[in-house]
Amino acid sequence: MFKWIGENWATLVVGAVVIALAALAVIKLVRDKKAGKSSCGCGCANCPMSGSCHKKAEGKK
Repeated sequence: MFKWIGENWATLVVGAVVIALAALAVIKLVRDKKAGKSSCGCGCANCPMSGSCHKKAEGKK
């Protein structure tokens, strides 16, 4: 077991970093969604779909 870990430590470290970055991205998306931020990065003022994607948020105000 330890021999296998010793032979593959670099792969394990890179895999752990990738998993950590993916988890951080998901956490950021969830926090932004809860805060009512748009995921597209541009405002909703001129977006033709603004009424469709923010129906739930409008009811909470």
